[in-house]
Amino acid sequence: MEQFTQLVDKVSSIVWNSILLYLLVGTGILFTVRTRFVQVRKFGEGFKRMFGSFKLNGENAGKDGMSSFQALTTAIAAQVGTGNIAGCATALYSGGPGAIFWMWLSAFFGMATNYGEAVLAQKYKTVNSHGEVTGGPIYYIRARFKGTAGKVMAVFFSLAIIFALGFTGNMVQANSIGLAFHTAFGLDPLIVGIVIAAVAAFTFMGGVKRIASLTEKLVPVMAAFYIIGCLIVLVINRSALLPALESILIGAFRPQALLGGAAGIGVQKAMRYGVARGLFSNEAGMGSTPHAHAMAKVEKPQDQGVMAIMAVFIDTFVVLNLTALVILTSGKLAPGVEGAPQGTALAQAAFSQAFGSFGNAFVAICLLFFAFSTIIGWYFFGEVNVKALFGPKATRVYALIVVLFLVLGSFLKVQLVWNLSDLFNALMVFPNLIALLASSGIVARAARGEDIMK
Repeated sequence: MEQFTQLVDKVSSIVWNSILLYLLVGTGILFTVRTRFVQVRKFGEGFKRMFGSFKLNGENAGKDGMSSFQALTTAIAAQVGTGNIAGCATALYSGGPGAIFWMWLSAFFGMATNYGEAVLAQKYKTVNSHGEVTGGPIYYIRARFKGTAGKVMAVFFSLAIIFALGFTGNMVQANSIGLAFHTAFGLDPLIVGIVIAAVAAFTFMGGVKRIASLTEKLVPVMAAFYIIGCLIVLVINRSALLPALESILIGAFRPQALLGGAAGIGVQKAMRYGVARGLFSNEAGMGSTPHAHAMAKVEKPQDQGVMAIMAVFIDTFVVLNLTALVILTSGKLAPGVEGAPQGTALAQAAFSQAFGSFGNAFVAICLLFFAFSTIIGWYFFGEVNVKALFGPKATRVYALIVVLFLVLGSFLKVQLVWNLSDLFNALMVFPNLIALLASSGIVARAARGEDIMK
């Protein structure tokens, strides 16, 4: 079993670091050029739409979909997860401060990719046999590739996302919550897992109506709580803020001047970890968030496309960026030093430097919000594909398996599960990227304001 675990980890690393990083960033650059920098031109419109439709208690979602804001918050619920805390800290430890610059760059191009995903999800959304509006990569893959090839690609994507997010991915999220609460409060991870699973099951049973209602309330509250906490820390550490920003820029291009040779961190390493963790956090190009954006009730696909731009911006340039600055201003970062804190432990050390003993509790509470919202979002994305492959009745079995995985994941740290999650995450990206590249002309037309529904 140990050999198999190592094999999966090796294959996953090769796929992510040698293939997908270049494909994802390359796709983002292509979409940026073809849409004439849509993420810049339409940023103001997206900002206005997001705050113009802001509601904590909006209309009820149903068979005909959900509001544009609910679709946005459902997407953000999935995007803003443990990667914004633990993933950011890992990137800083492994790639140094310069990794953050490459996170910014990958997110900038990722905003154009996410625009494209949302536009295509809207164009190719459909109504299933039960009268429910549905959409996502499985539908635009089938539309762009007719015949057996399209069906095989679509099924492959659906199975990969069900395993990557619905099962193994949610297991990882539950483990993050259980570990954080055990560290901060000494609670039994199993008890924490049972509570999380029970609340999740209640949400799942309510269908899209309850999921949309929860995310439109949870996402703004959790974002505000975390942002305020980070800003307080940055005020406390204000004297170190400018040096922190300087370290990001220096570390991106001359890490040796900042870290010396001992850490073994060069430009390539800073770039790799920054881009990888950034893409893993905002999910641009991975094919997950289009399931939420397809459900939005909008006049034209472009309307939800600009909302999708804001999702990446909030995830990376706001939430993840604040985590990075808190860690960098704390003085707790020791890049590449064996035995130094990394991951969640590094984040907790950084917040504890400003908040004292409350630091661990703050990180645990935020991880609860972030990871639980991701569980809800990822469950929903998997459910769409379960319905498409096996029909609505299969969702009951799917929900039960997810709940069991949440309980197991809370206290079992099986490395194989982590590695399989990474691998399936990588595998589901390929058919989605192929469909995106084949549809870049449609996205370019949409960005020019043309009617792509004809």
